[in-house]
Amino acid sequence: MATTSTTTYTAKLTDGPLEGSTVTTEFLDAGVPRPRLELPSSAGSKRYVYIRSSGIEFASDNALDDRPSAVEYRYLEAIFE
Repeated sequence: MATTSTTTYTAKLTDGPLEGSTVTTEFLDAGVPRPRLELPSSAGSKRYVYIRSSGIEFASDNALDDRPSAVEYRYLEAIFE
């Protein structure tokens, strides 16, 4: 397995209220993409929950990096506070 220095990746939101948006997020301590993202809404009283889907992209310019550069996420639910 190759060594890597990448600590963040792009989360692509493929549907739901934030469809088409991207956010930069950090890998888990184990070096894998997060299975779930909770993102605040612009109103501030709710959060959108997205879960990881099967779409994964690797940057072609860094063959030594074994972590993905982008991961797709699907909308699951909204949590109201």
